[in-house]
Amino acid sequence: MSELTLTVMRLGFLAVLWLFVIVAVQVIRSDLFGTRVTQRGSRRESGRPQAAARQQAAPPQQRQQASGGGRQRRGAPTKLVVSEGILEGTTVALQGQTITLGRAHDSTIVLDDDYASSRHARIYPDRDGQWIVEDLGSTNGTYLDRSRLTTPTPIPLGAPIRIGKTVIELRK
Repeated sequence: MSELTLTVMRLGFLAVLWLFVIVAVQVIRSDLFGTRVTQRGSRRESGRPQAAARQQAAPPQQRQQASGGGRQRRGAPTKLVVSEGILEGTTVALQGQTITLGRAHDSTIVLDDDYASSRHARIYPDRDGQWIVEDLGSTNGTYLDRSRLTTPTPIPLGAPIRIGKTVIELRK
């Protein structure tokens, strides 16, 4: 084997070795410091002027539907409360937006639970003002009142939604 071939092989091996070291350092760094979390408010505020302009340009009947009709139904839930688990006592006001549950940092309720998936479930309002819970293909499942969810299901007021060790309820 020529001297040139041997030198090129040594340099190639050295480059692959350094590449491995750099990748290993990046993995260790992300494990120690976590992933970068973006500010939630900056994204929402940047999209608001466009949504407000679209809503004002719409006919009055459509504006009333988009804002939820002005009033809530009587007996409709107004908050989502964590009744068991690490986040016990946490309350989220229901304002017609989708609520995501899981271990991902961009979830509305971040669950620090070994039995929760990163994108575990979501809770959203339907057109009738009723709240629906949907399992997003989680490994350990989402339970509504002791039954495992397989399809999007309406949530009765006060019915427990169990995700791992966390229990969530809709309340007035």
